[in-house]
Amino acid sequence: MARRTTKPKKEISMEEALWKSADKLRGSVEPSEYKHVVLSLFFLKFAGDKFTAQRKMIADKYGEKFMDNIAFYTKDNVFFLPEESRWTYIMKNAKQDDIALKIDTALYTIEKTNPALKGALPDNYYSRLHIDTSKLASLLDEINRINTTDEENDIIGRIYEYFLGKFALAEGKGKGEFYTPKCIVNLIAEMIEPYDGILYDPCCGSGGMFVQSMKFVEAHHGNKKKVSIYGQEYTNTTFKLCKMNLAIRGISANLGEMAANTFTNDQHKDLKADYIMANPPFNQKEWRAANELIDDPRWNGYEVPPTSNANYGWILNIVSKLSQNGVAGFLLANGALSDDGTELKIREQLIRNNLVEAIIILPRNLFYTTDISVTLWILNKNKRARVVEQNGQLKRYRDREKEILFMDLRQMGTPYEKKYIELTEEDRAKVTEVYHNWQQEGYEDTYENIPEFCYSATFDEVKEKGFTLVPSRYIEFVNRDENIDFDTKMKSLQAELKELLIEEERSKVELLSVFKELGYEIKL
Repeated sequence: MARRTTKPKKEISMEEALWKSADKLRGSVEPSEYKHVVLSLFFLKFAGDKFTAQRKMIADKYGEKFMDNIAFYTKDNVFFLPEESRWTYIMKNAKQDDIALKIDTALYTIEKTNPALKGALPDNYYSRLHIDTSKLASLLDEINRINTTDEENDIIGRIYEYFLGKFALAEGKGKGEFYTPKCIVNLIAEMIEPYDGILYDPCCGSGGMFVQSMKFVEAHHGNKKKVSIYGQEYTNTTFKLCKMNLAIRGISANLGEMAANTFTNDQHKDLKADYIMANPPFNQKEWRAANELIDDPRWNGYEVPPTSNANYGWILNIVSKLSQNGVAGFLLANGALSDDGTELKIREQLIRNNLVEAIIILPRNLFYTTDISVTLWILNKNKRARVVEQNGQLKRYRDREKEILFMDLRQMGTPYEKKYIELTEEDRAKVTEVYHNWQQEGYEDTYENIPEFCYSATFDEVKEKGFTLVPSRYIEFVNRDENIDFDTKMKSLQAELKELLIEEERSKVELLSVFKELGYEIKL
């Protein structure tokens, strides 16, 4: 008897293996809690491995008597961990009935002994979930396989981002707003280049803007220590996620005292930022009461943003936080480009104040939680001619005060996961090059208006079109129907139709012949 060949097992990535393992928790844990179960354990593993490596380094370099000196850990941005909060201790007790309590104790101890993590880690969390010990132990085993020492590939960060994206997908519309697709964040960072100064995000979610910005600085051999990070997040659970996300990357940030509403409880009232990156909630309604925030200083010089939509509230909050040379890149739903009424008055004033530098319409289906088309706004507080040294290079900016660059990226992007689109590295490089060329001296030789892609509009052109910022009102679009040679097209169709008719006639003859041979002749 022939032996059946076994089908080879499909190899899966570490991220996918972890996801499958964690997915077994479904039924034991509510979907809304799922991410916190997984990501808090990631944090414990990462912090534990960093501690162990630092402990060995201290022993080798300074001697064992310094191994418990907290200063030797904090100076290198490593969390000091008492015995009960170390990953080795957790794994040693992974199959014990009280492992959930031990995990809670570990998290509590880490937060208590490291002030930077205040309010970040879940409190008495795992004990309340009553997860089956064997399921929890199985998940711990999977997480224990992660090689957190592979700094070159940022394994922990990669897994963290993968899970955040998966949670966004799994939780559906209205959930997962804490995650902005990486390609969008990268595009903003590559355009505004946050090398040196204060970086602010007024609705920072899980901190993706900060993480990718630091990666951008590193990739271009900049100095991360020259960037100071400030942020604010409204949702308490996401605020905690952000603190964990930054902590595992060794990124220090001022996120305010607590999770809070940026409009009603601004945690950074006097902040002036050199760079602002943001993805505010789209079309947020009733963001303030009718009699609330009427005299807010953030609206000085502008109309008070209407209660019906927060878009222009976010814009003016961002404008109020810009330093004298500050630049902001943020996302808004397309409606903000052409809203009438109060929004139009605010938009006109922004344009008259020479703040709007670029408007870039993005492809659809970039986001996990919405398929609406979204626009990237670039605001710049100083569009005048100046020479700036940036990351060791001189940039000679020209005067762009009465100009706005419009770009349309809807024909760009590569499909992934069947229904989503991402901007590739090549796509982003093309966009960034056009933008930077347009900004600088010599642009006459390096920049040109390209139909269906980009257009540099003057103030008078924008005024003439009623201060709308819809890119298609400025960018030339080719009417392909007008360029068709009718005679040529008809001759081509004629040839195609002739071939079809000949083929049809041939098939008809063959069919009649078959029926005749069978003795069932068909006479037409």
